[in-house]
Amino acid sequence: MRLFYFIALFLLISSCVTNKKYVYLQKDDVNVKDLPKDSVVRAYDIQNYEYRIQPEDNISVKFESLTNKEYDIFNKNINQQQNQNLTQGNAILLGELVDPNGEITYPVLGKVKVKDLTVFEVQTKLQQLADQYLESPVVKVRLINFRFTVLGEAKNEGTIILSNNRVNYIEAIGLAGGLTDLADKRNLKLIRQINGKAEVRYLNLLDENFFNSPEYFVHQNDILIVPALRQRPYQTYFGKNLSLILSSLSLLLITVTLINSTK
Repeated sequence: MRLFYFIALFLLISSCVTNKKYVYLQKDDVNVKDLPKDSVVRAYDIQNYEYRIQPEDNISVKFESLTNKEYDIFNKNINQQQNQNLTQGNAILLGELVDPNGEITYPVLGKVKVKDLTVFEVQTKLQQLADQYLESPVVKVRLINFRFTVLGEAKNEGTIILSNNRVNYIEAIGLAGGLTDLADKRNLKLIRQINGKAEVRYLNLLDENFFNSPEYFVHQNDILIVPALRQRPYQTYFGKNLSLILSSLSLLLITVTLINSTK
């Protein structure tokens, strides 16, 4: 009986998750009580990242001008008030889908190349074209189908669609509701699609040096798979049933003892 309790105690201790496996972005400061307050301890230079438009992207393009609607070649006869109330699904349907050649099409202008341009570069390019045809035009461009997927030990698995194309992986995990207590933050698998290939990389979110990582920012269509710590089976299955097992065993031993005592 003592041996069984010893084994159970050992399994419970080994199933514990320490702070060093739990706290994000560590730098020799886990469990340190007297950390400096109200001062900059360290600073990191964040690598510049600007997303560039790719085929199959969906971009929202709005032209506003003083030109009468009947002469506005960019007008799609969509009421401005309706535009403000669009759902994500409707916005994607009304956006400009970039074709396999990296182009979008407009009357008179024909095909406009947008592939490998940033959102602001596309906006500037369309502004220059609109200046030739409209009176005092203003062009607004947004990417409306920037998406990534988080699977595994995340509180809210699934695909997340954003209109903001500059999101880092700490923010991405926050958007997924955070990771579970049993997530292995040292070995997150990142699957990234680049030039027709799926590249596999690994992220360590326990290390503060992640700020310097080239994977710090989310890319379009990234897939993040969060594995579980080895303690997960113990805590999920064994830990929950341990009290029941101990109670049953104790009852069995008491029963056996009573039976033997009556002989």
